[in-house]
Amino acid sequence: MPQSAIPYSVVVSQKACNWLGVMPYAIGFTNSLISVCVISSLVFCDSSINHFFCDTTILLALSCVDAFSTEMVIFVLAGFTLLSSLLIVTVTYVTIISAILKNQSAPGRQKAFSTCASHLMGVTIFYGSLIFTYLQLDNTSSLIHAQLASVFYATVIPMLNLLIYSVRNKDVKNSLLRVIHRKFFP
Repeated sequence: MPQSAIPYSVVVSQKACNWLGVMPYAIGFTNSLISVCVISSLVFCDSSINHFFCDTTILLALSCVDAFSTEMVIFVLAGFTLLSSLLIVTVTYVTIISAILKNQSAPGRQKAFSTCASHLMGVTIFYGSLIFTYLQLDNTSSLIHAQLASVFYATVIPMLNLLIYSVRNKDVKNSLLRVIHRKFFP
């Protein structure tokens, strides 16, 4: 039986699927609950949020008291969540790339690398902006940078995903090339 014909349920057990489905929600809920608890213990001087959504960086900037211990809790939680999920994604990509390299078909390898490259670009941009935003010890020093980074990962990256994956479609690619050709080479 060829490798590609093995059913998914043989490779990954139902227990592993359930664990992979439940754990991100459990970790996300726990991190959010802890963050809300430590932030709610702060005293706030100002109530105006100069941001497009209520983020921990902005709330820490509004605090009247020293928020170092709160920042450290949020930093550790964010670091654990980001770096552990990044490690899982990295291990997955190493496994995928090693499987692709074992493929004997050059067109098959090219198609697989093309698919992986576009996804990896989106993942890299996403994790880069999250790490830039949440893994800083002094989150309150540059609110403008925090605002830009959060706009970037909340709006720009989802739009980039649409662009990255739609350009892989031959019809979209041909239409885009025609528009570029008409625009720059009339």
